[in-house]
Amino acid sequence: MHPAGLTAAAAGTPRLRKWPSKRRIPVSQPGMADPHQLFDDTSSAQSRGYGAQRAPGDLGYPAASATPQAAFLADPVSNMAMAYGSSLAAQGKELVDKNIDRFIPVTKLKYYFAVDTMYVGRKLGLLFFPYLHQDWEVQYQQDTPVAPRFDVNAPDLYIPAMAFITYVLVAGLALGTQDRFSPDLLGLQASSALAWLTLEVLAILLSLYLVTVNTDLTTIDLVAFLGYKYVGMIGGVLMGLLFGKIGYYLVLGWCCVSIFVFMIRTLRLKILAEAAAEGVPVREARNQLRMYLTMAVAAAQPLLMYWLTFHLVR
Repeated sequence: MHPAGLTAAAAGTPRLRKWPSKRRIPVSQPGMADPHQLFDDTSSAQSRGYGAQRAPGDLGYPAASATPQAAFLADPVSNMAMAYGSSLAAQGKELVDKNIDRFIPVTKLKYYFAVDTMYVGRKLGLLFFPYLHQDWEVQYQQDTPVAPRFDVNAPDLYIPAMAFITYVLVAGLALGTQDRFSPDLLGLQASSALAWLTLEVLAILLSLYLVTVNTDLTTIDLVAFLGYKYVGMIGGVLMGLLFGKIGYYLVLGWCCVSIFVFMIRTLRLKILAEAAAEGVPVREARNQLRMYLTMAVAAAQPLLMYWLTFHLVR
């Protein structure tokens, strides 16, 4: 064949371009070394946080720089300041411990809360049935009254405190059943009861001062004795919620008579015992005032019990 024909044939046939062959290169995954790398690269291990930190001073590692707190503690002036502050704090604590009893008689309060379950049960029985009790004398041990849990005649603050809180809760329950509950009204109920208790204590202290009664009856004793009336108030309101007005008046009337008898038999030993020890005649004018004062305090309890509860039962 003629070469020109070959040339023409070659010119009419399309020429194929030969592309370079593609070879898949494996992609290295995180945490896997390059397959073509002969040695692991550990130069960036510390920057990646790999491995535990070495303690300062270990072989082959530079010592870490001191923290600001360590530098502050190493300063002698700061050590002196810390020592001076500690001494001031110790002196302040000692001063508070010495003078706290002048404002808050913590030691005496511990005595009034030294009760147990048996004492509480016996005391509640005494408040509801004082007619069955015979011995009303408070027991003493080396001129100090024994703890309430050992003597049912001793005053305590546990029952009055719990009774006051329970009275407020029962009052809220009574108001809620009548669709009259509101936080303001409940707070007014609690503040009224507390205000009347404060006025009672102040009036009795003033009366004892005017009558010049030498008695061991303290302010905390008065708060305890006057706070026992909340127990009867709770019973009256609960019976009123369950049985209406009839249940309220029956239970409250019983509790009023009981608290009257209880206060008479308790306070006469506190107020009139000193007069008997001094040899004052029974019909002497000052002794008569003491008797009237005892009767007035006892008679005020039923009146306040009714005044603080009658509007809660409808």
